Amino acid sequence: MTEALVGLGLMMVLALLRIPIAISMGVIGFLGVAYLRDWNFAPAMAMVETKIYETGRNYTLSVIPLFILMGNFVTRAGMSRELFRAAYAFVGHLRGGLAMATVVACAGFGAICGSSIATAATMAKVAYPSMKDLDYSDRLSTGSIAAGGTLGILIPPSTLMVIYGVITETNIGKMFAAGVLPGILATLLLCLAVQWTVWRDPASGPRGKKSSWRERIRSIEGVWAVALLFILVMGGIYGGVFTATEGAGIGAFGAFCIALARRALTWRTMLDCLVESGRTTAMLFVILTGALMFAEFVNYTTMPNDLKTLVTTLNLSPIMVIAAICAIYVILGTAMEELSMILLTVPIFFPLVVHLGFDPIWFGVLVVVVVEIGLISPPVGMNLFVLKALLPQVPTITLFRGVLPFVIADVVRLGILIAFPAISLWLPSLMR
Repeated sequence: MTEALVGLGLMMVLALLRIPIAISMGVIGFLGVAYLRDWNFAPAMAMVETKIYETGRNYTLSVIPLFILMGNFVTRAGMSRELFRAAYAFVGHLRGGLAMATVVACAGFGAICGSSIATAATMAKVAYPSMKDLDYSDRLSTGSIAAGGTLGILIPPSTLMVIYGVITETNIGKMFAAGVLPGILATLLLCLAVQWTVWRDPASGPRGKKSSWRERIRSIEGVWAVALLFILVMGGIYGGVFTATEGAGIGAFGAFCIALARRALTWRTMLDCLVESGRTTAMLFVILTGALMFAEFVNYTTMPNDLKTLVTTLNLSPIMVIAAICAIYVILGTAMEELSMILLTVPIFFPLVVHLGFDPIWFGVLVVVVVEIGLISPPVGMNLFVLKALLPQVPTITLFRGVLPFVIADVVRLGILIAFPAISLWLPSLMR
């Protein structure tokens, strides 16, 4: 286990020196394998070649560029604003309704985006000006955007779940199904956090204009196409009609048709969508390849077995181990981007979790949830960085104070999911 810990420490040093995380993991993985083979670089070179080749030809991973492309098409079609308007039409008249509409819109946008940072950045541009116009406090405004943004990696289709499924060989369709009920639970708890905030300070979230039922129905007309697309893709995967990869292809084509029907696509925007999707996919594949190299090095060491032996020797209860793992994820989330965090830690923790008898799908949902908590935990949660960059006029201390009720809501959600695994496992258990 010593070699793995030293390698992990060196990798973190390289990352702190601002060397890209993909290169840091790949270099340490390569050198680590060479060291374990008495500095024979031939096995290390063979490992690098194998990981690059296997990652590039992995059919399952083709789901990533397709879902990214789907999100880009729907974003170009202006769906983020329409989702926000539809949510506001139903709950905007309540105290704190605009903040709750932001959370609901984040959930909807996350279902077609798959990224927490992208969701937070998009909704900051869409929702913050509206809340400012209604004299919402910056604490509530930024807190609801930052927390709502985290839903992008839980509600399917989630890129993070795809990566987890690939590196742990867990069924991706079942991972998507497992995220549905926890995603709904998260949305409800975040809305309760909004209500708790305005109960304590009614002036922080004034009531908006009440919409008529005619206006509400009209607002739904703007989002029904994407809602139908989501139901088609996820329903088909859930019902076993097609695989996750086939569903991603259908989703990308459907999103293209929607953007085309809305006249949101020109040759220029089409090229932008393809280039942006290509860049994002390339970044993810490079990070994934580097992480697989590092994971191969860890597997060569005795770390996985040593962790199992340590837990057995200390006679720790399985729930205590899960709690410790969750705490580590929250701490890492204050300093690392979510994908790098998953790729770095899952190869270390996953064998231990399986050894303890836990369901890999349930653990995958827990990993995503604790990553979400880390993304909004002060002092350096990544979503807070995004909002600070987009809203420089908002003091940092305001961001920290605003997000605290939502962090508490997420911790409560984590406790519920640990206590009641059936919330995550019920839908996957029904899949064929």
